[in-house]
Parts: sequence; structure tokens; C-alpha cells
Amino acid sequence: MSNLTNKVAVVTGGNSGIGYATAKELAAKGAQVVITGRNAAAVSKAAEELGVTGIVSDQAKLDQIDNFVAQVKAQFGKVDILFLNAGVALFSPMEVATEEHYDTMMNLNVKGVYFTVQKFLPILNDGGSIIFNASVNASLGAPDSSVYAASKAALLSFTKVFARELASRKIRVNSVSPGPVETPLYGKLGLTEEQVSGFGSVLSQRILLNRFGQSEEIANAVRFLASDDASFITGTELVVDGGLTVNAIMY
Repeated sequence: MSNLTNKVAVVTGGNSGIGYATAKELAAKGAQVVITGRNAAAVSKAAEELGVTGIVSDQAKLDQIDNFVAQVKAQFGKVDILFLNAGVALFSPMEVATEEHYDTMMNLNVKGVYFTVQKFLPILNDGGSIIFNASVNASLGAPDSSVYAASKAALLSFTKVFARELASRKIRVNSVSPGPVETPLYGKLGLTEEQVSGFGSVLSQRILLNRFGQSEEIANAVRFLASDDASFITGTELVVDGGLTVNAIMY
């Protein structure tokens, strides 16, 4: 069983969904965990429930990233695990997508992630672990997901390049790519419960295991990549999708 005692882990977007489940899992394995989010009330509530440190920070704003890193440095000194989970998923047909649609996702999902990693590097311990929350959408070619898919594909590119750049410091860089997961995200997309249920029913038929994933299952994958159990794994994408991408080849 993975032991993360005396490790300091940062989970961006840790107040709900996959981030919340991952923070819970890392803390359960002994890590000191810091979570972020943009909503102060949500961050405070999650931090209290999980028994972790909560810091309000908007990943799309570089000055807030600077402040976030400074707070972590002041309280913990160094970091061992960095899980870049914060992001947004918005969908639109390409012909009607707006500049705001594009900028919102690219600023948060790509630029914010890039500079969060950059600004944490001085306090990331040698031998540490960086993990990106990517998505199978990066390769599935799903309709209306062009910008979202591109933003997640960028993370897969970061994974390979950063793994090479940081190898001299023994810092491992990997991505986890979830398939459909039952999280509050679908509610945030403005879909009704009936629409979410119908969408899930159709999509689950394409998943070999015939169901959506659970946040805890993605958290287990992140914990594995963060731990010494994955000490010889870097530059890799770990797909956790119940067989969706394998089955998609048939359609």
C-alpha cells in the first residue's frame, strides 16, 4: 500500500469531484495536502471536511498563482506532489464558438496549468511527482469539444516535454486521462438531470464496463502515480476510462 507520510501534496481544484477525492486519498495515505479553488466558501468547507489546508486561488490569474505558491512555501517550505486538476469543460460547435469560449478554457486549462508548474518548480523537491488531469477527449474527436480537447491535448504534450526537462532532477511527470466520471461537472454545464441521465445512458453503452467511473477510481490512479510504486514511470499517460477509447475504435 502506498505510503505518502511526510510528503506535501498540492491539488488544484480540490474542493469537489476528482480533486476532492484525490485530496482525500492522498491525505489518507499520510500526505499533508493543500487544495485550491476559486470559491472561498467551497474551499473552506472542503478543507474542513478533509482536514487539509485550503487556499483560494484562480489558476487563470498569474498574480494569484504567485500568491498561492508563496503561501505554500511559507507554510510547508517544499512540495513533493503536484496534481494539476483545476480546469473547465465547455462545449460548442466550432462554427459558433466565441473568443470568450476559447480564452476561458485556454487561460485556465493550459496557460494557468503551465505557469503553475513553472512557479512551483523552485519549491518542488527533487524526486517529486507532477501529474496532469488530462482527458480521453484529447484523442476521441468528440463533436463540439474542439477547444476543450485541444486544451487537454496540450497537457499530454506538457507531460512528455516536462518529463525530459525535469529528468535530471528525478522529477517524474505523468498524466491521468479519465473517461466519463460521475462528478458535479455535468450539473455545471447547465444540463437537466434528465439530460445528464440520458447522456450517461447512451455513453455508458460505449464503455466496456457499462458505467461511468467514480472520482475515487481516478484518485487511486493519481495516488499510484504520485507514490514510489510508480518510481519508474514518467512521460506517460494513464488512461482510466473503463475501456471507452478501446471500444471507440469499433465505431
